[in-house]
Amino acid sequence: MTQPLLQTTAVAKTFGPVVALRAVDLSVAPGEVHALLGANGAGKSTLVKILTGVLRNDSGTVAVNGEPVVLHSPTEARARGLAPVYQDPALIRDLTVAQNLRLTGVDPGDVHRELAAMDLDGLDLDEQVRDVPLPFLRMLDLARALVFDPQLLILDEITAALPPDLSERVFAIMTRWKQRDRSVLFISHRLAEVREHCDMCTVLRDGRNVASFHPGQEGGESQIVAAMLGEASAGVRDVARERRAARERDEEEAPRLVVRDLLINRQDAGVSFEVRAGEVLGLAALEGQGQDRLFEILSGNVRAAGGEILVDGQPVAARHPYDAIRRGVVLVPSNRLMALLPQRPIRENIAVPLFNRLRRWGPINAGRERRQVAEAVTRLSIDTRAAAQARRLSGGNQQKLTIGRWLAAGFRTLLLFDPTRGIDVGTKHQIYDLIRELADGGAAIVMFTSELREIGLVCDRAAVLHNGAIVAELPPTASETDLLTAAHGLEVTAV
Repeated sequence: MTQPLLQTTAVAKTFGPVVALRAVDLSVAPGEVHALLGANGAGKSTLVKILTGVLRNDSGTVAVNGEPVVLHSPTEARARGLAPVYQDPALIRDLTVAQNLRLTGVDPGDVHRELAAMDLDGLDLDEQVRDVPLPFLRMLDLARALVFDPQLLILDEITAALPPDLSERVFAIMTRWKQRDRSVLFISHRLAEVREHCDMCTVLRDGRNVASFHPGQEGGESQIVAAMLGEASAGVRDVARERRAARERDEEEAPRLVVRDLLINRQDAGVSFEVRAGEVLGLAALEGQGQDRLFEILSGNVRAAGGEILVDGQPVAARHPYDAIRRGVVLVPSNRLMALLPQRPIRENIAVPLFNRLRRWGPINAGRERRQVAEAVTRLSIDTRAAAQARRLSGGNQQKLTIGRWLAAGFRTLLLFDPTRGIDVGTKHQIYDLIRELADGGAAIVMFTSELREIGLVCDRAAVLHNGAIVAELPPTASETDLLTAAHGLEVTAV
């Protein structure tokens, strides 16, 4: 029998009263792409941090090539051949890319060569990290990991922030690593990716491994969901199957949000669309087509180069996010940590927008605040075991927190930018249900998603963005092929 490249036995970790890992057994063979799966909070990221020397396990053993190891730092992990790409880019935003690389002892020239091998050599390494789009930061982190030529490449939700073309480059690297008899530990909530590209999978639930099998076998996706959710799996609904037909809308009803010839950049043709109360507009686009800046403009974070935005029939020229918030337009960004106060408790994170209502200095109604926060926590089923600091929550609970603050504060138009990125299947379905519930309650919603299947799950219609302009409007029943075709700027046949 082939000796595992990586093996963990009964690995456990606690953070005060929170048990992150109870007893995890994991075995990854040489030349294998092994998926590590589980709902948010199951312990995946904690295990990754133990394997890469960021955290120490409380008990259990980790062995590399049959030799037990104790990893005190990421440097020791790299020396053992373990290199990660974490869920959030491990880069300092106020430094250039090259400066960040030098801080970790990596030659920018080596990273540039790895990027060139992925056909991404046009990225300027002297650019500040804050100015680089998130998908390219993920690819930068991947290139930095490849420089160390690891035996085990650990990819934590790397494809969650990537458009299809960049995801395919990641899969090509995974295949190359297998061909070199090296291994990949792949974490993803996109089960189609797991089924297509992974040789084995291990499912964690409540800090334990509960199943290991080949994900590509018949019924593998259902088996994964059942293992991830246990008894709760019976309650997970197929939203696409059960979702009601969109109610007939009164065409005479004035749109809640109107965008006319909005220039994302001066060289673009301009974006135009309308959204009515009770409607969910899905926005699809490949990376770099202006969707990031469009949402920044709509939320008041940056100024448009031209065009017009109307909210409830009135022109809006937001110079600050608060200008948009006062008009009832709020944003839930994909980068959860940028939207949160990570060191502060759940209560304060949800209550922050409530303070905007203060007209003069005076006492805050603490009872009302507690009541509104509690209602948001209950409605979203936020796990409050790590209530002292938002950063200790799982990715799914952090995203719920960013939505929960607006549930407490109130809004009329909701901008959702990739709201389910890096979230497990159970939490995704909770958010799908919430989006439909909010729309049914009269909210107008614009949602960009990098997972094209979500258009059909929750949206009433789809708009496709290409080169800073809407190039197609499609029904929610449009296939992923049609959406992707339009996203490349090609004409879609009638659907």
